[in-house]
Amino acid sequence: MDLHLAGKSVIVMAASKGLGRATAELFAEEGAKVVITSRNVEELEKTTAEIKQKNVQAQIDYHVCDVTQVDDVKKVVAYTKEKHGSVDVLINNSGGPPAGGFDQFSDDDWQAAFELNLLSYVRAIREVIPHMREQGGGHILNFASSSIKQSLDNLLLSNTFRAGVVGLAKSLSQELAKDHILINTLGPGRIATDRLAQLDQKKAERLGQTFEDVQAGEQSAIPIGRYGEPEEFARQAVFLCSGANTYVTGQAFLVDGGLVKAL
Repeated sequence: MDLHLAGKSVIVMAASKGLGRATAELFAEEGAKVVITSRNVEELEKTTAEIKQKNVQAQIDYHVCDVTQVDDVKKVVAYTKEKHGSVDVLINNSGGPPAGGFDQFSDDDWQAAFELNLLSYVRAIREVIPHMREQGGGHILNFASSSIKQSLDNLLLSNTFRAGVVGLAKSLSQELAKDHILINTLGPGRIATDRLAQLDQKKAERLGQTFEDVQAGEQSAIPIGRYGEPEEFARQAVFLCSGANTYVTGQAFLVDGGLVKAL
């Protein structure tokens, strides 16, 4: 299948590692021109070099960006437009908020999670829409969590703001369809990333179990019987933002190995 991504201009937020990196790498393999972001310039340099080492034809560049800073977001979009002449795809991504329950979080914690996991998406979308309208269309994909279908224990902040991302995308899908801009949400289940390892470690400490026992228990609850790989998630992300997707918008999907039982 031709995904019609050769030469397309793609921004992948928070892409120095994990799901963002895997997605950026696959876009580059498909011939897209990719700009990745992170707060850490050293990590960006390392990731960019590693991707180019694996694929010498990869058209990948980076721009330092803290997604919670509105000026940083504006600069990334402006840089991409100037460098590549368009912004065809936006991948909204951000790190997860702290784990914990209601009594553990202050107003500052709530505000920080809002800015990281919801407002950052709003700001990035606001910046790319004029360019996508001007060029006659585009794709926006918001990375979220399996909590968009079924809440996760001890992840109150994530449960709250990831749901907001779904509401945002559903509403915008109605507004942007006339402009040929498709917007969807993609939630990972238990994908083998540094973030997942951190959550498993915290759970092990909370329950007084070993890290290995926690991982074994978590994997046993997944019908496929293992954690997913970032590349498996990335394949779904790239398809949804490709020329092969011309009719799917306003939808929320999971890549979870069958873990979530909600309809």
